[in-house]
Amino acid sequence: MSTHRPVALVTGASSGIGKAASLALVQAGFDVVGTSRDASRATPPDGVTLLDLDVASDASATAVVQQVIDQFGQIDILVNNAGMGLMGAAEENSLAQAQIVFDVNVFGVMRMVKEVLPHMRARRRGRIINLSSVVGFLPSPYMAVYSASKHAIEGYTESLDHEIREQGVRALLVQPAYTNTGFEANSPRPDTPLQVYANQRRAFDRMMEAAIKDGDDPAAVAKVIVAAATDPKPKLRYTAGPLAGRASALRRLAPAGIFDKQIRKLNQLAG
Repeated sequence: MSTHRPVALVTGASSGIGKAASLALVQAGFDVVGTSRDASRATPPDGVTLLDLDVASDASATAVVQQVIDQFGQIDILVNNAGMGLMGAAEENSLAQAQIVFDVNVFGVMRMVKEVLPHMRARRRGRIINLSSVVGFLPSPYMAVYSASKHAIEGYTESLDHEIREQGVRALLVQPAYTNTGFEANSPRPDTPLQVYANQRRAFDRMMEAAIKDGDDPAAVAKVIVAAATDPKPKLRYTAGPLAGRASALRRLAPAGIFDKQIRKLNQLAG
């Protein structure tokens, strides 16, 4: 079965940016399939089909993509939004914690790309939109593992885009800043905390809580995702929101010394 409407598959669609993006894509004229680790516990937006998906499972990724192809006959847009955070100083996070983050944030993206890309190549059309972050191009003290996962997605996506462009497919990045979601509250804390980092970690946690509370509405990020999905001449990178735009300019234009001082000031670090 094929559809006369373009089809979007959005991972992590039960809440936050993924839920907002699913709704925005429906409003933009897409048939939308969203995914959640437990779809039975989520209420999908109107017009969105919600399926179970664990992006850390090869079998789950294979099954979901096949289910969408069986139902709709095509996938035009893949939005890799599913992800998780991790707080704490780098030394405080065990390798086991880091591996879990990378299995979701990095290898989860790769699993979905490997499943969807053959269908896009066969039709010589499609877009893969990977959710990065401003910490995909900025350092993030006390979120080093999460930042590393987003840096990895930046390099992977840009490289992938060069490989698949001649096949009629694009790989694009959307880079939000602080967004008013459950990200901070749902992010695990370090499993091997150290007293030497305790005061600064608590200060960072307070800063993050306030920044998330005052952050961009997920609908603002969803609007940028729709732009990435529909622009006639798409860009490789889309910053989402004014703060993300300022952060990108700072990274590109500020001299190294000034940039370093700004990062320490923003993160309330001494010295």
